[in-house]
Amino acid sequence: MKTKVLKSVLALALLAIVSFGVLAFNKHKETEISKATKEVIHPTLHKNVTINGLNIFYREAGTIDKPTIILLHGYPTSSHMFRNLITDLSVQYHVLAPDYPGFGRSDQPLIKDFDYTFDNMSKIISGFINELNVEKYSLYLMDYGAPVGFRIATKYPNRIESLIIQNGNAYEEGLLDFWKPIKKYWNDYTIENGKPLEKFHSIDGLKWQYTHGVQDISKISPDNWNIDLQHLKRLENNDIQLALFYDYRTNVPLYPEWQQYFKDYQPPTLIVWGKNDYIFPAEGAYPYKRDLKNLETHLLDTGHFALEEKGTEIANYILNFLNKNNIK
Repeated sequence: MKTKVLKSVLALALLAIVSFGVLAFNKHKETEISKATKEVIHPTLHKNVTINGLNIFYREAGTIDKPTIILLHGYPTSSHMFRNLITDLSVQYHVLAPDYPGFGRSDQPLIKDFDYTFDNMSKIISGFINELNVEKYSLYLMDYGAPVGFRIATKYPNRIESLIIQNGNAYEEGLLDFWKPIKKYWNDYTIENGKPLEKFHSIDGLKWQYTHGVQDISKISPDNWNIDLQHLKRLENNDIQLALFYDYRTNVPLYPEWQQYFKDYQPPTLIVWGKNDYIFPAEGAYPYKRDLKNLETHLLDTGHFALEEKGTEIANYILNFLNKNNIK
């Protein structure tokens, strides 16, 4: 009887020791996971820098010892469009996302004091990159980010580690029906021809840009167009946007130069494109394969602001692509 009792006590003691060991191991494991998580999650910092006398707002995340990705936004938004992607990419990269003058939280100088052209925007962003002492970087180009970024890439081709193109044009095949009223404005620069274009920065026009072509509108936050509208309603901003619509005509003659840059320098390029986009349709994505050899293309079942519905998917494509090309 005593032997049975002793065995039971020993068994319970052994079970207690094992259980304590398991709990201690799990606690240690949880601590290690917490440490690892803290190491890879970086807060987004909201900063300002003066470029050519202008206050330029930008978002930054990640550590500067990692390769840099510069995110260039489109019309009519700002670095706000990258709020989630910045976090997703910062686990492995140093990420910068500036607002152009007249957009987001950057200064909006008066039209009489500043040329709202794509040439000038690219000079401001080049100045931003130089001020932050970034020597090598990948460029994420979306919408207006394409003509801004391609100007920078052709001027500083040896600084570019890769291109990530999301609904950004470099071929005339990509300028289809949406561009007909804008081309009319290019050819006949009058108030009458500019007036219909103002609808794109009305509340209905903004909402359409975010929701047209998406699969599930409930995934698209109304904050997007309401935040954009706050900036667009600033004094003179309507005229600034029309000035940039008109100046977009200067990008088209540069397409051959940008295409020659692709051929000559062959930057590793990832295309992640909302294929249902009416503004920059998929027809603009296909021609890149004519000039680029190291090209990976993903046409996503969504609209113009593809990050709003396919952000996680796009982030994974970017991380995999950059790792595959040893940009890490």
